[in-house]
Amino acid sequence: MEQYETEEQQVEAIKRFWKENGLSLVIGAFLGLGGLLGWRYYNDSQIEAKEHASFAYEKSSENLLKGEVGFSQAKMFIDNYSGTGYAMLMALELSQQAIERKDLTEAAKQLEFVANNAKLSAVQSVAQIRLARIQIEQGEFEQALASADKVTDQAFNSQSQEVRGDVYKAQQLFDKARAAYSAALETNASDQVLKMKLDNLAIAANG
Repeated sequence: MEQYETEEQQVEAIKRFWKENGLSLVIGAFLGLGGLLGWRYYNDSQIEAKEHASFAYEKSSENLLKGEVGFSQAKMFIDNYSGTGYAMLMALELSQQAIERKDLTEAAKQLEFVANNAKLSAVQSVAQIRLARIQIEQGEFEQALASADKVTDQAFNSQSQEVRGDVYKAQQLFDKARAAYSAALETNASDQVLKMKLDNLAIAANG
């Protein structure tokens, strides 16, 4: 996946990719597997179902920002379309809304769902990194390191190293934190937040 400066940019890129290519990728897979027989198997009703999922996703995504009703509808969408990429995207959006509501338990639940079920490594990686940050907030440091270790997409190396640095700093393991932040900067040298975290380690270590 192309390198983007922030996770939000990465998620938006994933959403654009899925909206533009999701249906054609599924159809292409069936054609590749079975030729004309695959196409006949993947009939018009199934294509219609994918189009319906796309429309339902757009509607649920819009409604998610409209309060409790939209929050509940988003959960229902995920249940109804749990095997699709749209469900993964909706769960990412729902987790962000849960964080803003300070409901970290719900946010972690949605991120675990994505991490365990997403087929795209980029989507899995976003979920693992966000889950790790919640685990840090909850003091679950070993779980956060385990989540960071599960990040497989090379485009997210900097974020996974940053998460490790955050864990080690919280544990007052300043040498390990410095090594992790330095590794993160190797692939994202322009990140000012990372530079600040690295500079602040000296203050924390002497505090």
